Amino acid sequence: MIFRPMTRKHLLLATALTLCLSPLAARAESAYGAYLAAWVASTSSDYAASVDWATRALGGDPSNPALLEDLVLSNVGVGDMPRAASYAQELLKTGSNSQTAVVVTLAQNAKAGDFEAILTLGSNGSSAGAVLDTLAKAWAKLGLGRMSDALADFDTLSKTKGLEAFGLYHKALALASAGDYEGADNILSGRAAGTLAVNRRGAVAQIEVLSQLERNADAIAFIDRSFIPGRDLEIDDMRRRLVAGEPLPFTVARNATDGIAEVFYTIATAVNNEAVPPYTMLHSRAAAYLRPDNTEAILLTANLLEQQQQFDLAVAAYATIQPSDPAFYIAEIGRANATYAAGRSEESLKILHALARSHGGQISVQIALADGLRRVQNFTEAKLAYDAAIAMLPNPPPPENWPLFYSRGVCLERSGDFANADTDLRQALAMNPNEPQVLNYLGYSLVDRGQNLDEALGMIQRAVAARPDNGAILDSLAWAYFRLGRYQEALAPMEQASLLMAVDATVTDHLGDVYWAVGRKREAQYQWHRALSFDPEEKDAIRIRQKLELGLEAVLAAEGNALIDPADVQNGN
Repeated sequence: MIFRPMTRKHLLLATALTLCLSPLAARAESAYGAYLAAWVASTSSDYAASVDWATRALGGDPSNPALLEDLVLSNVGVGDMPRAASYAQELLKTGSNSQTAVVVTLAQNAKAGDFEAILTLGSNGSSAGAVLDTLAKAWAKLGLGRMSDALADFDTLSKTKGLEAFGLYHKALALASAGDYEGADNILSGRAAGTLAVNRRGAVAQIEVLSQLERNADAIAFIDRSFIPGRDLEIDDMRRRLVAGEPLPFTVARNATDGIAEVFYTIATAVNNEAVPPYTMLHSRAAAYLRPDNTEAILLTANLLEQQQQFDLAVAAYATIQPSDPAFYIAEIGRANATYAAGRSEESLKILHALARSHGGQISVQIALADGLRRVQNFTEAKLAYDAAIAMLPNPPPPENWPLFYSRGVCLERSGDFANADTDLRQALAMNPNEPQVLNYLGYSLVDRGQNLDEALGMIQRAVAARPDNGAILDSLAWAYFRLGRYQEALAPMEQASLLMAVDATVTDHLGDVYWAVGRKREAQYQWHRALSFDPEEKDAIRIRQKLELGLEAVLAAEGNALIDPADVQNGN
C-alpha cells in the first residue's frame, strides 16, 4: 500500500477526502472514517497525520496489515524507530512478507545486538532485499565471532555480477573492524579486485585505514587528490591531525552493529534518486538510528523529507546535528531552507544570521544568508552578504562562481543600481558566456530600461535557443520585440509564454500590452483583469488599473513614452 504510485483517480479522491477531513475529525470516530483519513495522509506522505489516524483506525481493526504497514513507515517518517519496530513485529505476526517490517525489525535487532535474531529473520520467506539480507547476515555472523563465515558471505556477494562493489566494500570494513588493516587497504586501494568506487564514508574509511597502517603521508596525499580544501571541515580536520602525526582511529565500522548501520547507508545512497523517497528514507533512518553520529545519513533523511514536502520533520532532522559536528553549518543551512519552505521566513533568516555570526568564514554560509535575504527581497542586505562571499573567492574567480556575480547583479538591479548591476551581470556572462539565465536577465533588464535594445534582443534570442520552452525567457523575447515596436513578432512568443506561465501576473500583463498594440483591445483588457487576479506587486497593480481606465497609450504618454508606430520601424525611423 505504501509504495504504489498514485494515479490521477487516487489523487482526486485524496483531494476530495482531504477537503472533508475537518468535519470528519469532528464526527467520524468510526474505524472506517479514520481508515480513510489515514489513507489520505499516507498517500501524501503526511507521516504525523498518518500516525494519528492509522492509530485510531487500528483500534477497530488491530490486525489489519495495511494499517500496520502504514504505522511502520509513518513512525519511521517521524523518526520513532522503536515504535515502528513494535508495529513491524505485529505485522510480521500476521504472516505478512512486508519488506518495510523486515528492514525495521532488522534495525531493531542490530540495535539490541541480537545477531542470532538477524540470522533467523525472514525464515518465513520475507526479505529486506537480497543485498541487504546478505550483508546484514554476514555482519551478524561477524558479531557472533564467526569471521570465516562472514568473509565467505562477503566473497559470495563480491562475485555476483553487478554487486561486486557491495561485497568488496563491506569485506574491507569487516577486516578493518577486526584489526586487519592490511587486508582492508588491499581492497580499498584497488589492488585486490581493481578500482573500487566508494562514497564519502568509503573515502573516510580509506584515510583511517592508511593512518592505522602508520601511513599518514599516504593518507594526506589521498585527501589532497580527493578533496578541495575548505569544502569539508571534517576532512580538513583529519588532514590537520595527520600532518601533526596523530594516528586516526578506525571509526566507520567499529563493530557488527556499526557494520549493519553502514549497510543501511550503503543501500540508501545506492537507491537515492532511483527509488521513491519513502523507500530510501526507510534505510537512511535505520542507518542514523544505529549510528546517531552518521551525519550524512541524517542529512540524507532531511533532504528526503523536504522532497516529500514534510518540512517540519526535515527541520527536526536537521536540528539533531549538534554545533560540535563539523557538518553543523551544512545542517543549519538545510534547516533554514526547510523552515522557509514551511512558511516561516523570519525564523529562517534568524537561523541564517546566527549561523553567519558563528560560521561566517564559510563561503557557503555567506551565500546561504545572501540567498535567504534575496528571496524575501531584502536586496540591500543580500548584496552585502554576496560582497562577503565574493571577497572569499580567489582572484581571478573561477568560472563556476558565476552565480555569485549573477545573484549580486540581480540585487543591484532590483535596488536601482543599474550601472553596477550591468557590471556584475556582464561579469557573470564573461565567466559563463552561454548561460541562458544570465542572458535572459541582462537582456530583459536592458529591454525594460529601453537601453541597447538590439544587443538585448540578441542576448534573449540566444537564451531562447538554449531554453525554447522556458516561459520567462519567451516573455523576455516578446517584450524585446514589443519595446522595438515589432508587435506582430511579439505576439507568438508572448502567447506561448502565457500558456507556459498561465497564472503569472507579469506575463499576463505583458500579453495584454501586446494585444493592445496589435489592435485587440478587448482581449487586452481581459488579460489585464486576469493579471490583477494574480496578485501583482502594488506598483504594478496601480499601473494595470490605469491601463484599464485610460488605455495603454495614455499610461505610456504619462510616463514620457509612446507606442512605436510599426510603420516607423519598417521605414527605419
